[in-house]
Amino acid sequence: MKVVVVSEFYPRQDDPVLGVWAHRQALAARDAGAEIKVIVLHRLVPPRASFSQSQSSVGGPARALRDLASQPSKQTLDGLDVAYVRYVSPPRARHYQAWGAWATPALGLALRRMRRSFKFDLVHAHNAVPAADTVRRALDRPRKLDLPLVVSVHGGDVLYTAPRSEAGRLAVERNLAGATDVLANSAGIAELARHYGAREARVVHLGADLPDSGGKRDLQPSLVTVGHLVARKRHADVMRALAVLARRYPTLRYSIVGDGPERIALEGLAERLGVGERVQFHGQLPHEEAIAVARRCTLFAMPSTEEAFGVAYIEAMAGGVPAIGCRGEPGPEEIAAAGDGFMLVPPGDIERLTQRIDELLSDPVRLREASIRARETVAANFSWRRCGEQTVAAYEQALR
Repeated sequence: MKVVVVSEFYPRQDDPVLGVWAHRQALAARDAGAEIKVIVLHRLVPPRASFSQSQSSVGGPARALRDLASQPSKQTLDGLDVAYVRYVSPPRARHYQAWGAWATPALGLALRRMRRSFKFDLVHAHNAVPAADTVRRALDRPRKLDLPLVVSVHGGDVLYTAPRSEAGRLAVERNLAGATDVLANSAGIAELARHYGAREARVVHLGADLPDSGGKRDLQPSLVTVGHLVARKRHADVMRALAVLARRYPTLRYSIVGDGPERIALEGLAERLGVGERVQFHGQLPHEEAIAVARRCTLFAMPSTEEAFGVAYIEAMAGGVPAIGCRGEPGPEEIAAAGDGFMLVPPGDIERLTQRIDELLSDPVRLREASIRARETVAANFSWRRCGEQTVAAYEQALR
């Protein structure tokens, strides 16, 4: 079968880790037998974060616009042909649900050009808005292409777009209801997808690579978080736990991998808490480097909210690093239910987070067992091979 993957989030020249999960799923589906080509919706408007003070030292919005414009229209990534379709649209905060209409002319042209040499049987869109919305509009004009549409829901549709406005809800419901099949990255997200219009939704977990061994660890105890620096990721909670534990663990360190609008606030918080010398801000790293940093540390801690799945957890766990997430979130609850090596704390409960960290750091035997169990949990439940096989099975079902 021949499949076109359409995604807003996908690695690109200025941001090689953006949507890397979509790329890895495409690779997994290819390895499972599908022929895959990718089209990326490449918006030529700098994000709001580029206007913040934290970005001013590296060129601000002008630099961000140059980076966006310099993206080649075509690339080959790990053997996959990837085309970047440029479009413009109004600000995200009020108009995100309508971005599909803005991207439709460019995507429609790209799909019809591609079909001349690649007679694709199916389109797989990552997220109902804007990707699936753009695909549905593009396939309907100028003449209708009656092809199956598989839509993956990764959380944003049902945790952000639909709940925040009536227009967003209607857009998500329209595009999920119009999909041939809907894939969700966790059971909780599948349930929400059905609530917002999907006729049915199947769970296809994303995966992680399992290294040959657990790898080398830092000699001193260390915490790590890998994620965009935004408030919902709760880096500040981990930093406050670090400050409480500082006296008991004089050499405890905290590595933060990622960048974003909260960086200046987090740097200031570290200084106010007296742990500035213990916290290392790595910034955004290439994907493999980010994983390597995480797997050197003792414990992965990210008690984030609105967490649909959380590939960063299982990438750390695959290397034998136990992880902590937030109770009540779709992804963390599902990872915790799959096996050991992953712990949950109540949202915003810094005292319980501190206790969980202390319980593991103070007991080497328990920590070692948690490390082994974390790796086993990923091996049994969250491989890219399994993801690819389930994705291709969904394609086959959609074609039937």
